[in-house]
Amino acid sequence: MTYCVGILLASGMVMLSDSRTNAGVDHINTFRKMSRFERPGERCLVLMTAGNLAITQAVVSVLREAECAGDGRTSLLTAENMFEAARHVGDTLRAVYARDAESLSAFGIDFNASLILGGQIAGDPPRLFSIYAAGNFIEATRETPYFQIGESKYGKPILDRVLRWDTSLDEAAKCALISMDSTIRSNLSVGLPLDLVTMEANVLALRSQVLVDADNAYFSMVRNRWGSALRDAFDAIPNPDVGLS
Repeated sequence: MTYCVGILLASGMVMLSDSRTNAGVDHINTFRKMSRFERPGERCLVLMTAGNLAITQAVVSVLREAECAGDGRTSLLTAENMFEAARHVGDTLRAVYARDAESLSAFGIDFNASLILGGQIAGDPPRLFSIYAAGNFIEATRETPYFQIGESKYGKPILDRVLRWDTSLDEAAKCALISMDSTIRSNLSVGLPLDLVTMEANVLALRSQVLVDADNAYFSMVRNRWGSALRDAFDAIPNPDVGLS
């Protein structure tokens, strides 16, 4: 299991992913869920993945092969706009399904994959897409400015309460980290380290790129202060008068 969140704002974009794939008393593995496809000044795209690791790694590998082919085929480095880029990722996912789904089904394994693609290509505004296992996708809007994949339920309430179209990148990054902390606290299958990137609109390059591990002072501060603030807010609310009929 994993947790990834992508946030689209008037000022740009925030993308955050964890790296845990298996979790148990004696079995914890980590793999990066975030991939970047960049030509600074021309395009900056970030892809995050959740689901069956073999499937999502195959998708990223095929996307990388197309990126390096240089034979005129569509790739994330040649797509004319973000919609075409999302369609290319969906087509790649369908190609992996056509190759592997039947074999997986024979072993009782579902074809399970979901992806978030966000970024900007010159001439196109920043755009964010959620891509499903069937290769179809939807796009974020001002009214629905974020997508989650993986273990989403624990981190959703803070996103719903805080995020607005005019939220700053730094505030959105803080919100994403609190959303991730809420998920980590409630689900063993999500864990450190985290990949966090921010992109400023119309810059066409990453604004920041951070690997958040257990020694990250800011994330440790966020975890401690958010927990304390929640306890203080809880204590400040009067108890119900259970004797009322």
